[in-house]
Amino acid sequence: MNIRFDGKTAIVTGAAHGFGRAIALALAERGASIWACDVLADELQETRQLCQGLEGECRVSVVDVRNRGTVRAFVAGIVATDGAVHILVNNAGGVLGQVGRPLEEISETDWDSIFEVNARGAFYFTQAAAPSMKAQRYGRIVNISSGAGLGVSLTGIQAYAASKAAQIGLTRQLAHELGAWGITVNNIAPGFVLSNPNSIRQFEAYGEAGQRALIERFALKRLGAPEDIAHGVLFFASDYAGWVTGQVLSIDGGRL
Repeated sequence: MNIRFDGKTAIVTGAAHGFGRAIALALAERGASIWACDVLADELQETRQLCQGLEGECRVSVVDVRNRGTVRAFVAGIVATDGAVHILVNNAGGVLGQVGRPLEEISETDWDSIFEVNARGAFYFTQAAAPSMKAQRYGRIVNISSGAGLGVSLTGIQAYAASKAAQIGLTRQLAHELGAWGITVNNIAPGFVLSNPNSIRQFEAYGEAGQRALIERFALKRLGAPEDIAHGVLFFASDYAGWVTGQVLSIDGGRL
């Protein structure tokens, strides 16, 4: 299977590290013109530097996915420059430094902030990119959720599990709404991957015995890597997935 993206423009949100960086690199390696964004300016520049020398160009911009006006301006600038958006990867999200706490202790701000970045951000970017995709009657949208959206969160953060489940529901709804224009909308639900400072701290907190117990829950008996998630994105973004939409792919090592 030779997957190429020559002549395609792709947006990757949350591209400063982890999944987003791996996805941006994988697309650039295959000829795509990448527009990578995040709120972490220094790490975003590192992503751009890593893309240098690859077949596709990578341009970066600091964008807060929670700000609808900023998102719209960013996407409008891409369309003005490249003429269209062909691929959108809604990867930005996370727990925003929160840790698992009892339900009674969760404030309105705690709840809303996680929903803003995990669910609202994906909606804003899809809303902004959809007109370009409709105009060309082609588009590939890939949302990155979590196994927590299909089951329970290992972090114990209620808003994280709920917001990722909401993103999966949004994926299915938009797949039906946008399908008439040749736009596919799919979702990847990663398992436990050491992809960012939060996941690394979480894994370290388990201790040696807890880490072994976690790995034993995977059929493949190992943790995943950001590249494992990027490979799923490559499929959904390619023409090989032209008749696949509204689907959720668990990339989790066969979590038991």
